Amino acid sequence: MIAQSEKVIEVKNVSKKFKLVYDKPSTLKERIVFWNKSKVSYHEALKDITLDVNKGETIALIGVNGSGKSTLLKLMTKIIYPTSGKIITKGKLTSLLELGAGFHPDFTGRENIYFNAAIFGLSAKEIDERIEDIINFSELGEFIEAPVRTYSSGMYMRLAFSIAINVNADILLIDEILAVGDQHFQEKCFAKLQELKKQHKTIVIVSHSLDSIKDLCDRAIWISEGKVEADGKAKKVIDEYLKVCG
Repeated sequence: MIAQSEKVIEVKNVSKKFKLVYDKPSTLKERIVFWNKSKVSYHEALKDITLDVNKGETIALIGVNGSGKSTLLKLMTKIIYPTSGKIITKGKLTSLLELGAGFHPDFTGRENIYFNAAIFGLSAKEIDERIEDIINFSELGEFIEAPVRTYSSGMYMRLAFSIAINVNADILLIDEILAVGDQHFQEKCFAKLQELKKQHKTIVIVSHSLDSIKDLCDRAIWISEGKVEADGKAKKVIDEYLKVCG
């Protein structure tokens, strides 16, 4: 059992560079003639970031598009890895980063629940025990028996969020996914996150819904051009951010 005050995510001197290739040859002839002509450069998305996340904290990562927020969240999830530095996580982790990631388009919603929840580490018995809660929360009704390739983006989000919040993880990482869907379901999602917060789950969320973030999060971290610009009480950091970027 992780102690209440113990760090559950440690980001230590993390940098992340992405390789960019321009004018890449697309045909066999171009590859032969211009085999050494491709221009390569690197984009440094994160620059020597260090921060800790404690058990039970609800944290928002804020910043303009391209600032490095989602990259940091993906590094925490270990979808990608740092160019330098390291990230340590403790406890069971679930993430909701890309809409429908891990879903098989030809499987029904119900079949994808078993498939996706198994990826998160649940046994078939555990999924059996939770499947009705997942379906009910998603509000998909009879569409749960339809292939997910027939789903709208909102329906994808409903199913993905419903699975993620029902795997009983210690840490929940969420990207801008909650921007998809109608107002009713967004409010339902934030209400569920408030409930998980009361259960002392650790939540790290990327969102541009700053009013909702003020209500939900204890702490905000403002990422600017790959660096931590500010880190502190959510309202204070968000107000500082809006003065500069609002």
